[in-house]
Amino acid sequence: MNLKCFECSKAYELDTIIYTCIDCGGLLEVVYEKGELLANAEKEEAWKGLPLSVWKYYPFLPIGKGSSRVTLNEGGTGLHITEKLSAFLGISRLYIKNEGENPTGSFKDRGMTITVTKARELGASTVICASTGNTSASLSAYGARGGLKRIVIIPTGKVAYGKLSQAMMCGANVIQVQGNFDNALEVVMELTGRHTDIYLVNSINPFRIEGQKTLGYEMVDQLGGVPDWVIIPVGNAGNISAVWKGLLEFREMGFIDRLPRMVGVQAEGSSPVVDAFESGGKRIENVKRPETVATAIRIGAPVSWKKAVRAMMDSGGTAMKVSDDEILEAQGSLARLEGLFVEPASASPIAALKKLIRNGTIARDERVVCVATGHGLKDPDIISRFYEKPIEVPAKIDAIEEILELKEKKTIVAAI
Repeated sequence: MNLKCFECSKAYELDTIIYTCIDCGGLLEVVYEKGELLANAEKEEAWKGLPLSVWKYYPFLPIGKGSSRVTLNEGGTGLHITEKLSAFLGISRLYIKNEGENPTGSFKDRGMTITVTKARELGASTVICASTGNTSASLSAYGARGGLKRIVIIPTGKVAYGKLSQAMMCGANVIQVQGNFDNALEVVMELTGRHTDIYLVNSINPFRIEGQKTLGYEMVDQLGGVPDWVIIPVGNAGNISAVWKGLLEFREMGFIDRLPRMVGVQAEGSSPVVDAFESGGKRIENVKRPETVATAIRIGAPVSWKKAVRAMMDSGGTAMKVSDDEILEAQGSLARLEGLFVEPASASPIAALKKLIRNGTIARDERVVCVATGHGLKDPDIISRFYEKPIEVPAKIDAIEEILELKEKKTIVAAI
């Protein structure tokens, strides 16, 4: 097992504090020797009987046996079959993998438990991230749990308060920088280059991907098989490639014999990965001023775009952009029909699925999993901005009945 450059294949030792290739600047990924994962699975057979969680899959994670785990019991999130939403969309089997059920309310916790555990293993004293919100909340909670100092760099005025409040409450040193997420990440990269005791936990860190790949493992275990399609929101583009990595590893170990098609979804105002996929995946045109109500995926220069495009292409999948109106409509439909309240970015797969069914890409009898990456309470401001406020009336039953249009439809209840 080692770290290997995605671009030039240069290898590095696993205990090297490094985020990109020294030779070419490419992203790194954890690579296992052929047969290593299956050997681990057979040697540590007890994992099969453990309850669902990120750490259930410890034989497939690059953490030393003697390491003390930094955990808040992440993973094991629900895979919800949707009957009413499926009928509304005209599809037979739609599942929602609700990552908002993680400890800090998003999928980021999967990667953070591994990355913060690794930070302590490597002797770091401080963890840092640039964030549009969810990463900051997760870093702050897990950093607190692990007894590490916490630094969060955010773009001024671009982070939902539901996420920022979590970081502040967990004691992070939160600093706003003028600009967008991409500017914040540039600052963080420079800072960690100068100060080796500060450990970067953004998805450019290959250990983040190792935690997030467990979403793919878990999905298969819950379904008892492989879906036909997996649809995932794309921001910095690490999650879709992480899920794909997990699925590839399960196939290599013989736990599954086929793979789903992967769909990456972005908002129209922030869609560089979709544009790169549609142009053949050779290059990307970054968006200088990304704008969308889906703050979690409002990223104009995604660092993991090549991995994301590879996942979509290798799987025979596709990429889709959706409008803010379509996202908000999907968010409302999921909540009203299924009682699942997710943040706008998490609703983008539903919006994309609706279009993919209509254009015939996804057949109505296929099995689809949409990944909802974060809880709706992450971005409560959206509700006050785009949804109708509650009606106010006097505290009198007549006034309430009038609102509910019950004046002429009183029900007589007979005592039994």
